[in-house]
Amino acid sequence: MTRALDDLRWLRQLATLLDSRFVVPGTSIRFGLDPVLSLVPGLGDLVSPAFAVLLLTQGVRQGVPTVVLARMLVNGFADALIGAVPVAGNIADVFWRANERNLALLERHARPDAQPAPSDYLAAGVLAAVFGLAVLVPVFLAVWLAAGFWWWLVAVV
Repeated sequence: MTRALDDLRWLRQLATLLDSRFVVPGTSIRFGLDPVLSLVPGLGDLVSPAFAVLLLTQGVRQGVPTVVLARMLVNGFADALIGAVPVAGNIADVFWRANERNLALLERHARPDAQPAPSDYLAAGVLAAVFGLAVLVPVFLAVWLAAGFWWWLVAVV
């Protein structure tokens, strides 16, 4: 168990560095390296998803419930989508802090007696719906285009 605690301490330090290590002078607004690194084209947008994979791997290693891992995926995807928007994504990274959210989920559910919350199931359902749409929409478009092409061929002949 001490190995898992050491891993969580190390992950906490990284999450804090990425999300809330620094303070905007004269305010209570905290930020980390994530929004700063996002200014580097290509490389910057990979840091947070790479850390999300690290957290998910630790969650699997510690036996975190699947629905909580799905919730962590939703947070990671939301962070990646928000971060993809130039400038607004950097600003949103200051307030969203997906790395710290995911680490909190990992720490809460790393205990054997922890139960998933209703919001974890809701997030897993949203993830399933998004993936379902991501699969169904291209299939629907392909069928629609094929049918249109078929009717065009029949009308020409």
